[in-house]
Amino acid sequence: MDRIWLGYLIYTMIVAYGRTVSADTPFDVIIKGGMIYDGTGADGRIGDVAIRGDRIAGFGDFTHATAKTKIDAHGLAVAPGFINMLSWSTESLIQDGRSESEIRQGVTTEIMGEGNSMGPLNERMKARFLREQRDIKFDIKWTTLADYLRYLETRGVSCNVASFLGATTVREYVIGLDDKQPTPEQLDQMRDVVRQEMQAGALGIGSSLIYPPAFDAKTEELIEMCKVAAKYQGKYISHMRSEGNQLMQSLDELIRISREAGIPAEVYHIKAAGEKNWPKEDELLERIEAAQKEGLKIRANMYTYTAAGTGLDACLPPWTEDGGYPALFKRLRDPGTRQKIAAEVHVDSDAWENLYLAAGSPDKILLVGFKSEKLKPLTGKSLADVAKLRGTDPIDTIMDLISEDESRIDTIYFLMSEQNVRKQLSKPWISFGSDEASQAPEGVFLKSNPHPRAYGNFVRVLGKYARDEKVVTLPEAVRRLSGLPATNLGLDRRGLIQEGMFADVVVFDPATIADRATFDNPHQYAMGMKHVFVNGVQVLKDGEHTGAKPGRALWGPGKIK
Repeated sequence: MDRIWLGYLIYTMIVAYGRTVSADTPFDVIIKGGMIYDGTGADGRIGDVAIRGDRIAGFGDFTHATAKTKIDAHGLAVAPGFINMLSWSTESLIQDGRSESEIRQGVTTEIMGEGNSMGPLNERMKARFLREQRDIKFDIKWTTLADYLRYLETRGVSCNVASFLGATTVREYVIGLDDKQPTPEQLDQMRDVVRQEMQAGALGIGSSLIYPPAFDAKTEELIEMCKVAAKYQGKYISHMRSEGNQLMQSLDELIRISREAGIPAEVYHIKAAGEKNWPKEDELLERIEAAQKEGLKIRANMYTYTAAGTGLDACLPPWTEDGGYPALFKRLRDPGTRQKIAAEVHVDSDAWENLYLAAGSPDKILLVGFKSEKLKPLTGKSLADVAKLRGTDPIDTIMDLISEDESRIDTIYFLMSEQNVRKQLSKPWISFGSDEASQAPEGVFLKSNPHPRAYGNFVRVLGKYARDEKVVTLPEAVRRLSGLPATNLGLDRRGLIQEGMFADVVVFDPATIADRATFDNPHQYAMGMKHVFVNGVQVLKDGEHTGAKPGRALWGPGKIK
């Protein structure tokens, strides 16, 4: 544990409990008699939390204080709002700013930017965005990443939002989608883009290196971008180049970037993917802890399931997307090129991340989201089911479907072991991210099946793994859902129940908190979350959304005021 964080924890434990704040002026809200878990990992203590405006005014004993709203939290847990370290709500929040599936889990802040971010965009990129839209349709009324975040805030969202700058986005902005290395002039342009977005409030650089065109980026390119981000207290967060056959080599790359750029680094959705790679988990965790002992700030986040979610195109070699999706579709319609692709998919290569082989069999590959209305009836079927239905080889079926749908096709791959999930849950430096979009069981969201983590990832930590299986204690689970990610990100006055902090506060029933979403029926809200406040405004009351949208754009610590 970092020395600074330890000191901060001790200070909080000494001064926070039993504090009595002057109540001459009525508070806006008093949450009374709950078991308060303050986000430091300290044991819970019964008390009251007072909110005035958008801040926590204090906590302790407010028996005689007055408030516009009083909430009885006896028998319930009170905690800081949870932080989703990996959100794909970039488009869903435009469609529905309520963030229902996450608010009902207690998520008050969503962090975006895994490789691709919503800015900066040039006209070529805007045209591609519009062309590739699926169920959710929207106009692009922003250019920079900071403009996008302000657009969400102005439009109205129930949760706070912040974002990393996507390394893929920077590359496409300067180079395009072709497999090319930047010229010295282009690398200077990339540095300038990073500088501008970091000064505007980006959290750092996010990469997703198994996907083209990010796959084409050399380590040195990433280091150069991260050097700029580091000047603004930025972080580097990465879906590493491999989570399977080249797992250790990919971790070495992340550690090298952290060391040479002088930047804290975090592994997105840490895992050992593919059964033959499951035994690598212990070494993976040990290597990260060795780097921490060396003094490097290396962290990770995870989701609490054994299945990953990405595109069906992750079954194909990266060169097939050189030039973007139109080039991919053209290749898939050429008989000779198809033969070459199929031959490569059959080979268990270390050169690229082959999720077709990592899953083990076509019945462990679930098709959950199509662009074409014609193909939507296949939603929820496995690749094995569809191949049998069509009477085609599974690899041919993959190529046919992508070509017909003209999209990556949302896909769930069963890749991980439950034992490894539990090992990761036991590590105090791992936080949590859904790797999904916040949504609701209504409207356009029902046209596809999300991964159940969209509705259950965070309460699953509290219910299944803390209460039921005791893999982690409840105070520690709360810390890793709130205080840990807030500290790692350098978020301003978020993540703790403490006087002066922003009033992102959740109240839940520890006896009933649970996820209900399944792979067969994912559109099911979690249960047990009672009340949620974002910036002092109640967005969940007695388990129902109030319709309030007090969420704000949050900025990295290096933002130029």
